[in-house]
Order: sequence, then C-alpha cells, then structure tokens
Amino acid sequence: MKLHFMGKYDQNPDSLPHNEHFPGAVKYKEPDDLKKFAILANVIAFVISAVLAVFAVIRCLDYFELKDFTSISLGCFVSVLTLFPHELLHAVCFKKDVYFYTDFAKGIAFVTGTEPMSKGRFILMSLLPNIVFGFIPYIIGLIFPNQMFLISLGVMATGMGAGDYFNIFNTLTQVPKGAKVYMHKTNTYWYIPQDENDL
Repeated sequence: MKLHFMGKYDQNPDSLPHNEHFPGAVKYKEPDDLKKFAILANVIAFVISAVLAVFAVIRCLDYFELKDFTSISLGCFVSVLTLFPHELLHAVCFKKDVYFYTDFAKGIAFVTGTEPMSKGRFILMSLLPNIVFGFIPYIIGLIFPNQMFLISLGVMATGMGAGDYFNIFNTLTQVPKGAKVYMHKTNTYWYIPQDENDL
C-alpha cells in the first residue's frame, strides 16, 4: 500500500484518480448525488446509533453514576478524533496506490483507489474501521458495563460508518460470486474477470 495525501477535495469527481472501465463493468445501484448520499448516510447513522444507545442504556442503567457523564462525553469526543485513523484503516486494505482526501470544514475525509478487489476484500476494507473503533469498544463496554467511555465511543464510531455499511449492503446484494469490485470517481463498479490481465 502506498498512501498519497491529496489535500482538500475540490468537489469535482473528475479530479479523483480513475482508470478506464473494465470490460462488462456494472455500476452499483447507488446515489450519484453526494448530497443525497450524505443525507441517506446520516439517516442510517442516526438509526444505528439510536438502536445501540438503547441497548446500552438497558444493559448499563444499573451501573450508571452521575460522574459517568464525563466518560460518556469523552467517548463522544474521541469518536470524532477517529475520523483520520478511520480512513487509514480503509487504506491499509489496498495493495497498491491509495489516495487520501479531506475537507475538514465539512467533516469529510475519504480514501479512494483504482485497483480491483475481491468481493471479500472490498467488504473487509469497508468494515475494518468500524470493527476497530465501533464494534469492539461497544462489545467490551457491554461486557463491562461500567466502561461508559468505551460504550459511548462504540456507539458514536459505529454510527459514523453508515456510508460503509451502505457499500457493504450493495456489495452483498448486487455483486455476484467471483466478481471484482473497483472504485471509479465517486461510484463503485463490479465486473467478472475475463482473463489474468483483468485480475
């Protein structure tokens, strides 16, 4: 993996690294408009966070003390700080060049690359940061319900991966077995490799 820091994203999809499409490439059924995608992701994030928070309250209510507000607040704050390392965990799943873009004023950071991936590796790439910063702290917090910091970090960080879950859902429901997945500008495509040069 070779990481390239590209700076602020200029909102022009054509400026993102991209190659020619593979023969027979099929575009994911996903929003073309990034604003619509952002709205959808925010709705998904709210629902996920709300559901996790409800389970956490049920599990931890008997252990809660007023002093835990500090731990909860700290967990929420730290979840925001995971924005950068979240993208780095996506990046480590690439074998070749990967490009890091930001627009912190809009709360945007993302990585992209042009290499094709297996269906499984694409799902792992999408899910890895949410496992590390979301699921693991949340589960540990439920096991040890006095760890309010881990619970709040897990709730917030898991919700922040809403866009990733949308990609995973699309991959599981749209990409056939044996296909390769690749990113092209702001969209995702799959194709069936025809020969070794397409792998």
